[in-house]
Amino acid sequence: MESKGLKRGGLGPFRLAPWFSARPWGRLDLRPWYAVTGTTEPVGEAWLTGAQCVVETGALTGQTLAQAAAEFPLLVKLLFPNEKLSVQVHPDDAMARAMGQPRGKTECWYVVEAEAGATIALGLGEGVTAEAVRAAVVDGTLEELLEWVPVEAGEMVFVDAGTVHAIGPGVVLLETQQTSDATFRLYDYGRGRELHLEQGLRAMKMRTAAGKVRPRAMDGFIRLIEQRYFVVDRYDVAAGGDAVVPVEGAGCVVGLRGEAVVVSGGCEDVELPMGRAVVVPVECGAVRVRSEAGASFVNCWAP
Repeated sequence: MESKGLKRGGLGPFRLAPWFSARPWGRLDLRPWYAVTGTTEPVGEAWLTGAQCVVETGALTGQTLAQAAAEFPLLVKLLFPNEKLSVQVHPDDAMARAMGQPRGKTECWYVVEAEAGATIALGLGEGVTAEAVRAAVVDGTLEELLEWVPVEAGEMVFVDAGTVHAIGPGVVLLETQQTSDATFRLYDYGRGRELHLEQGLRAMKMRTAAGKVRPRAMDGFIRLIEQRYFVVDRYDVAAGGDAVVPVEGAGCVVGLRGEAVVVSGGCEDVELPMGRAVVVPVECGAVRVRSEAGASFVNCWAP
């Protein structure tokens, strides 16, 4: 595992301002998550731990995460599709490094919201070949070769590198991934954006470990997923209650519902509203998250 961590010792938890990425498949209105995005274009992604996200609490206020962290291993986002996302695939570590990039892109999606009938595409249908994929891209029928899977709020989906995938509308997803933007777009419904067919065909795998993940009840929280690159745990705090969150690797807590406060001994308390990430340095050991009216949040960390 590559080195990672904050550049300066002695830091307590600090909150990041989200960075909004305009996408043609996104939404114009992100409420109740965000009242203002700073753009009039449809927003598809809110990057919560992007390198360009600005610290908004504590001693590092005004710095970007890239300035504050020598290497932050996870890119955490909220996705807001109003239309279908492009059909795409991500390279694994070996392929990415052969291309001169530091790492591949394995990710997972936690379904925060889902309308009735919402679906995602996860992998290729039985017997589909690379030649069939190439032909389907040309004639505009690639959607028909994908495995479309219904999703509901509260489900976790693992998206292994090499998995051909897409996301339909009607969901809000929390995406936790390797810090990488290595994406090959195979098909984009005629939107006119660049495709990466040859790279995508090389990156895709006929079968991967992708799929829904069964949650596991732990001591005071729910383990949503545990993989080589990331662990995501969900905590639900009752009104007037709190939760102790162990810090076992570089990561962050992300508010999903209600409002909470992150407390770390000897450090400034940090408010945790929904749709915000609070980075917790490993040296904190553990933090306490409390809520007056009740809240839900996840702890996303790299083992």
